[in-house]
Amino acid sequence: MCGIVGYAGRRDALPILLDGLKRLEYRGYDSAGVAIVGSALQVMKDKGFIANLEAQLPPLKGSTGFAHTRWATHGAPSKVNAHPHVDCTGKIALAHNGIIENYASLREKLQARGHKFVSQTDTESLVHLIESYYEGDLETATRKALGDIRGSYAVLVVHADEPGKVIGARNESPLVIGLGPDENFLASDVPALLRYTDRVAYVMDREMVVITPKGVTIKNSEGRVVNREPQRITWSLEDAEKGGFEHFMLKEIHEAPQAIHETLLGRLANLEVDGFLSEGVTSVKLVACGTSYHAALVGKYIIEEIARIPASAELASEYRYSQGATERPLVLLISQSGETADTLGAAREARRRGCKTLAISNVIGSSLSREVDKTIYTRAGIEIGVAATKTFIAQLVVLYLIALKLGQDRGTLGYDELDRLKDQLRSLPRAAQYVLNKADEIRALAEKYGRDTKDMFYIGRHANYPVAMEGALKIKEISYIHAEAYAAGELKHGPLALLTPSTPVIAIVAQDPTYEKMRSNVGEVSARGSPVLAIGTEGDKELPKFVDDVIEIPSIPWIFSPVPVSVALQLFAYEAARMRDCPIDKPRNLAKSVTVE
Repeated sequence: MCGIVGYAGRRDALPILLDGLKRLEYRGYDSAGVAIVGSALQVMKDKGFIANLEAQLPPLKGSTGFAHTRWATHGAPSKVNAHPHVDCTGKIALAHNGIIENYASLREKLQARGHKFVSQTDTESLVHLIESYYEGDLETATRKALGDIRGSYAVLVVHADEPGKVIGARNESPLVIGLGPDENFLASDVPALLRYTDRVAYVMDREMVVITPKGVTIKNSEGRVVNREPQRITWSLEDAEKGGFEHFMLKEIHEAPQAIHETLLGRLANLEVDGFLSEGVTSVKLVACGTSYHAALVGKYIIEEIARIPASAELASEYRYSQGATERPLVLLISQSGETADTLGAAREARRRGCKTLAISNVIGSSLSREVDKTIYTRAGIEIGVAATKTFIAQLVVLYLIALKLGQDRGTLGYDELDRLKDQLRSLPRAAQYVLNKADEIRALAEKYGRDTKDMFYIGRHANYPVAMEGALKIKEISYIHAEAYAAGELKHGPLALLTPSTPVIAIVAQDPTYEKMRSNVGEVSARGSPVLAIGTEGDKELPKFVDDVIEIPSIPWIFSPVPVSVALQLFAYEAARMRDCPIDKPRNLAKSVTVE
């Protein structure tokens, strides 16, 4: 959530900051602002898109500063609540991602000392707190102020009297350093930096960083210097561009075959999955949020089917506050960004309970990777669209690998069966491409079922029930069609009352062990007059007799059907949103990385 970009260097800061900020638009925001230190501190901000701000910006000269996009948590979206926030002297400016939990008591104390507040945000308390500690050294004042707050933060601070310097600090909200010749950068995510550098270092929790044109200094919470080797980013600027596609989301859907291939590369032959060891694992608990939670639910079925080991899935926001059970499962934590606040909290809780922890993430060096015993990276490449697509597919692929590893090590998979499953995994890029080749057909069906629809139902069974949940989430996220997903057997327990001829039902009817039951459930739907669009298996001659339309997936073993089915549902949601003229890459009220609870 929110985007931050900071710069200290040899060039005019404003163009660099605005360019970086635009590359973070996918994180979601409702307002934007900049702070530039030149001959004085210059601050401009406004409600709405970056383009709105840019259109009214005067020339702001200076080679130091930061820019920010806000996603409202405290105080409604407005110009006055937008960041940066400025202290009473007009010399200190601050931007903040996260939540200051004790802001109300801080605000009360600071107001009693004469500080004047103008916004309703939690962030403004911090800039006034820094002002109260300032005695000519911004770094010291910021460190003291951060010691007084509780909560999550990634902050950038500048002072008019200390040009050429940007202070950054983080706790539970991401912050990355970009390193360049005679210029250095700070940002909440790597895409903001790709045009300028491929050398980055990650700021860890409760660390502070000072960037100047000549160097970078990282210190821990005690003020000791931390030496950290930079990493090379393999993503290119081209990876962060649309590459001729109308939207990032469409580009990323079409990158699913490559994401599968890269995620499998070098891992299948001997099942050497990034050092993961399954010794002593007797059960698995999968923990995640949002789309990653749907991957976790699919993973439960994958692991139980392939490895024959008990598995369960739980929302991270619920797990972290539940009472610890006596058993000690392997806890699998899934997060695309590795920065999801509830998943980070769940990782800490799992370790407190004495569980082995394994993360699945797409971002090397993310916070989650430092909270767990081992991390397996999905290698999906950068994903800009807010609605997760290829990263969800890559998460499923990693879950198949983990299931194979568990089955091999526990002896529940014989050699022949293991080799057969490996070969089938290798075929998944082709299975995804099979669906992508039906893009025109899916576009026409989205026109038929999605243009004027207000409500939809998605149904599935077994491993494709959570895929139905993910399909419903996608259509809600980007097309704003109200959609609900149900295990198909649950329709008769209430949802049938909502079916009408204007309520399409998307039914996943792959040829799996639940096929006959799904056929019966589709019959229940059709009897109520609802049109049915089925996702079915190629060569199924019977299914078209029972439904209105079919999107075919290739004939592959049923346990792998969630991959092509998911690609079909992603394309369907995209096309429905496109024809409804929705802002597909930046859906309202949503952010790419949810770094608050």
